[in-house]
Amino acid sequence: MRLLPGVVGAAALAAAVALAGCSEFDAALGQRQAVVTFAPGTSLAQRLAIRNACAKTPGVTAQPLPPDLKAPYALQQVTYQVTHASDADVALLETCLSRYRSVVGITLQDASDQGG
Repeated sequence: MRLLPGVVGAAALAAAVALAGCSEFDAALGQRQAVVTFAPGTSLAQRLAIRNACAKTPGVTAQPLPPDLKAPYALQQVTYQVTHASDADVALLETCLSRYRSVVGITLQDASDQGG
């Protein structure tokens, strides 16, 4: 059976795309986050102050700030990467966040919680 060059190229491209998708999925496995929700009316300044104060916890990294902090929904939630944090580090983060009345929720999730 003779394969046409276009068919071979298309099959190679499809395989490359599939492998790239798998590597992104594999990279996301094991990634843990803590997502912080604020009470309505919490100012941007308060959210930034809380984000910065609690990002000093060992093993915890705040997600980068959005490019436009003046957007209406900028920083409605704050996300911390806690992939490399121990359980004790996560507990310290939760303790730090609990000191602020404007924090109304903390959700720990891994990459599989985010859908696709």
